Amino acid sequence: MALLQDHKIISQKKDEFYVKVAGTNKQRAAQGLNEITYTGRPSFLDQIGTSLKTVFAGFLLSIIIAVPVGIIMGLSSTLRTAMNWLIQIFRPVSPVVWLLLVFMIVKTLIQDPDMDKSFVISFISVGFCAMWATLVNTSMGVSTVDKDFINVAKVLRLNIGQNIFKVILPASFPLIFTGLRITLSVAWMVLIAIELLAQSPGLGSFVWEEFQNGANDSNAKIIVAMFVIGAIGFMLDRIMITLQKFASFNKAEIA
Repeated sequence: MALLQDHKIISQKKDEFYVKVAGTNKQRAAQGLNEITYTGRPSFLDQIGTSLKTVFAGFLLSIIIAVPVGIIMGLSSTLRTAMNWLIQIFRPVSPVVWLLLVFMIVKTLIQDPDMDKSFVISFISVGFCAMWATLVNTSMGVSTVDKDFINVAKVLRLNIGQNIFKVILPASFPLIFTGLRITLSVAWMVLIAIELLAQSPGLGSFVWEEFQNGANDSNAKIIVAMFVIGAIGFMLDRIMITLQKFASFNKAEIA
């Protein structure tokens, strides 16, 4: 209840702030300047939203990287053998190490003071930490496609794009989706530590601030946050299972 009450108070302060600066923001917009934004303390619900936004951005990044690379590796046994040792080296790397590497690169490349660097650092780090299950499963799924399917594609003279999207991906979909499910779970698991270190205003920051605060209700808030983190992780996993059921190719129904 205290967290909900805190959210109401912060939301009210935020609304009052934007009412006060509405005129100024209109003038700045007319001059082509950035609007003045609220920089006060976020509420617990705001931090949940930030964490969800970060984890989905990292999840999307991992898909963009892992699925195409996994397909390429699956199509070439030579490349798969050559890349396997690199995967085995980078997969166990700690999220802290990925965070520090991404932090140095982002701080060097992004000089825009208005960009939210903590969010960029957080979601890229999450994506790099979580993408390995999708990469391995995609490569394995593509490499184990039934040879009869490949032969049919050759008979039909499908080009490489048609072969991938009409034959290889549908046939390897179960393994790929299993990798995606694991990737999302890992992304949510490492997110809290990454947000804490990157100073991103998400649940990781909330837990650390309450630990540092040491108030009478801090322990209770941390326990509530623990249950919320676990519940959200459970719901994300159930969503992925539901999506897999809807997206799976049901041969019995086609027959």
